[in-house]
Amino acid sequence: MNASPDFVTPWIQWQRSVVNESFAAVGKMAQLPHLAEKARQIRKGVSPSETVYEEDRLKLKHYISPSPPRYRTPLIFVYALVNRPYILDLKKGRSVVANFVDAGFDTYLVDWGVPVNADRHLTLDDYINGYLVNVMDFVRERTGSDRVNVLGYCMGGTMSVMFAALHPNRLKNLILLAAPIDFDTRDGLLNLWTRPENFYVDRFVDAFGNCPPQFLQAIFLLLRPVGNLIEKPLNFYEHMHEEKFLDDFLTTESWLNDNIPVPGEVYREFVKYLYQKNLLVQNRMQVGKHIVNLQNITCPVLNIMAGADDLVPCSQSTTFNDLVGSRDRKAILLQESGHIGLAIGGRAQREVWPNACQWLAQRSD
Repeated sequence: MNASPDFVTPWIQWQRSVVNESFAAVGKMAQLPHLAEKARQIRKGVSPSETVYEEDRLKLKHYISPSPPRYRTPLIFVYALVNRPYILDLKKGRSVVANFVDAGFDTYLVDWGVPVNADRHLTLDDYINGYLVNVMDFVRERTGSDRVNVLGYCMGGTMSVMFAALHPNRLKNLILLAAPIDFDTRDGLLNLWTRPENFYVDRFVDAFGNCPPQFLQAIFLLLRPVGNLIEKPLNFYEHMHEEKFLDDFLTTESWLNDNIPVPGEVYREFVKYLYQKNLLVQNRMQVGKHIVNLQNITCPVLNIMAGADDLVPCSQSTTFNDLVGSRDRKAILLQESGHIGLAIGGRAQREVWPNACQWLAQRSD
């Protein structure tokens, strides 16, 4: 008996679909050598720079501009101790650094380097009252400017806030980018996972010394498990033949997977005194021999936040402007952006950074 047309037609369509998908899969597999070569060509930072200061593992980069700076007050980027700072200069068209260099600012970036086991005893006092003070004083002497502008990103923003409160006379303006300040919020998973009943940070640091990069990478992935472990690979498979998508994806992923250890004592202080005790907003945070009082921050403040930030929910940052002594305070909230998109996203490049450059230009010598 012959099969009916009602059965044959869907069967033939299904076969054709399988064949087409198979050919597409083979074509994508043929891309693998190209992917490997493309990954090897990824650059870590695109703007021309030179190292002008070194101390231990720290290097201070100065960005080279074809024209002299328009503003006398230099700008220093302070990144987190997690990951590498080239996210701020990721690629052409997606570089926070390039926005400020092109706007005429004499621009520097602190690269903390990769800590080794011997650095496990370094504290926030070493980084803020040691390294950062030395960097700021070097730049002030190099440029002849009494004060500097500082832009702090993520954990680097928190450290910049402590520096600004402890050394207000060295600062002209302060810009924060997705900086956690108020750790009492329950909007983020990190705030839940690091509660004292869930995480014994003393035992962790005593056992490992420096916080291992593999641990940090696993934590970041689990903040969005479906997005990171399912949706991202599927999206990559669907678009891996598109050259622009491939370049953006590989560049960003190379940075995301470039994790480094965090010095053990700094990690202990951050978890115990910030995430667990929330001492910074209470003006009880001790750094070395000094107590951080946010009212000591009287310079102009620009607080930039992302509305869809999984790592630093904007509720951790919004209260900052009300805690400082400055009368010149502004907040920018990019509603649909995430933590990384705030730096490299297309909307951020169009809407946030031109405004930030203009804000800083109006307040720089």
